[in-house]
Amino acid sequence: MLDHLNEGNISEELKKLAGIATDMQLSNKMRVQAINQLGEIASHEALLVLLNLVANDKLNIDERELALKKAHGIVKKGR
Repeated sequence: MLDHLNEGNISEELKKLAGIATDMQLSNKMRVQAINQLGEIASHEALLVLLNLVANDKLNIDERELALKKAHGIVKKGR
């Protein structure tokens, strides 16, 4: 889905997705979509962003567990 991005745009995209995932003014559905997209990027940087989301106690437990699941998927792929 994000294959068209080059490395410079990926870091910008990660910042945007992290912002969406932590914006409590947005709906749960939008935050979950951002977390899923971070998992699809599957880079080392995306892994770090996901782990930061796991550690963010402002997010609800379901969102934190989803971020952990996506982080685990990246690790499992060997990236």
